Parts: sequence; C-alpha cells; structure tokens
Amino acid sequence: MKKEFKRFDMKAPPVRTKWYLRPLTYLFSLPDVVKHGLKITKKGTEGLKPPYLMLCNHNAFMDFKAATKAIFPARANYVVAIDGFIGREKLLRDVGGICKRKFTNDITLVRQLKQVVKNGDVAVLYPEARYSLCGTTAVLPSSLGRLCKMLDVPVVTFICHGHHVNSPFWNLHDRGVKPTEAEFSLLYTPEQLKETDVDEINERIVEAFRYDDFAWQKERMIATPYKDRARGLHKVLYQCAACGREYKDDVPRRPP
Repeated sequence: MKKEFKRFDMKAPPVRTKWYLRPLTYLFSLPDVVKHGLKITKKGTEGLKPPYLMLCNHNAFMDFKAATKAIFPARANYVVAIDGFIGREKLLRDVGGICKRKFTNDITLVRQLKQVVKNGDVAVLYPEARYSLCGTTAVLPSSLGRLCKMLDVPVVTFICHGHHVNSPFWNLHDRGVKPTEAEFSLLYTPEQLKETDVDEINERIVEAFRYDDFAWQKERMIATPYKDRARGLHKVLYQCAACGREYKDDVPRRPP
C-alpha cells in the first residue's frame, strides 16, 4: 500500500529561531569553521544590526555554517528547498527554515520574508537556488532587485570561497581545504535602494556574485589534501572535450 504523506504547509508563517537553538546552531557550526580556518572580511557591515536581507552564494552545506558565524547572535530565517524539509520539517522550522519550491514564482515567500524583517530578523536567501555545479556563479533571478526595494532594509552579500573545492556536490567528502574565506559586504542601505532603479540593483548584485572557486584556490596556492579528488567528476564533465558528444569519449587512447 502506498504511504501517504502530509503536505507541507507552504503558507505557514516563519518561525523565529527558538532561543535555546541559537547557541546550539553556533556550536554546531563552530567545529567546521575552526577546522577550515574561515576568515570573514567585513565591508561596511561592522556594527550592522538586523533587520536586513542577506544574499549568499551556494556551494556546499558549509555555507550555512559560515553564515551562522557571520551573523551570530542575531536571529535569522533561511529559505530552504522543499526537499530539505522531508523527514525534518519541525527541526528546520524551529531553526528558522522557510519552505520553498525551487524555480517557481512564489508571492507567499515574499510575504514571509516581509514578516521576517518585520520581526526584526535577518532574511537569508541563496538566490542561485542550488549548489553551484562547478564553483562559479549560477544564473540569478531578475526579481531580486524588486524584492530588495520591497523589503526596504539594508541588503548585504555573503560570498564564500573554498567551499566548492572543499566539498563539491559531485563528491561531498571533506577535502580539508583551508583557510576558506568569505566577504560580508553592505550593498545597499534603505535610502540608497529608494534612489536606485531595479535594473541597476540587479546589475550590482550580479557583479557582487562573480566568483570562481578554482581560480581563488589557484591564486592562493591552496592544496587539496585528498587523493580521490577527481572521483565523481564525470557527473559534471559528461561531454567529450574533443568531439562534444555526451557520455562518449572518442579521443584515441595510448595503449597501457
């Protein structure tokens, strides 16, 4: 007999992080933050207080831990893909998760984010909507500029470097990459948002999201101390570099 699942309540208001979970989320994040020697550079965010909108790039689960360190002890609500709620809905809601279906327009989410800033908390959004496939920027939605103006709070970006080369989605093993880095930057104040049109806001966000994890790694000469670092790479490199055919390699091989 097919098991029936209770549907998620997509209209449920965002839950403010339970007071007893706030230090626990920090303690949960701390070991990996310390292990990878995370260095956070603040640009205009010194002394910044909630509410504000925080736009983050997305390469690995480590992104959440880095963001937790950056904003602690402030409360935050995170937009999380619906598949992440399966089997752990209560926990995710209690730590501030907001359920969202990927790649869909959702006016309910906008209302929930407005409630987050009304509560005086941090609204955390990963606009790439997935782990980066190859450590570079994914396409950003053009609706971001309108959302920024609508929320009418400071807009910051939190761009992490090193999380993809440490744990790419095609091989999640922790590779011991360190130190990792992040820039916590103020992009707009509410006053600046009022004076800036949507297209210009979008252009600046896109510029702020330009990153390349492998170029960052090469520039800093950071080694990857993990011998199986190419395992799973075929999930991304599915085209022959010579002929362009998918799942075929027509390049002649030298005999062993």
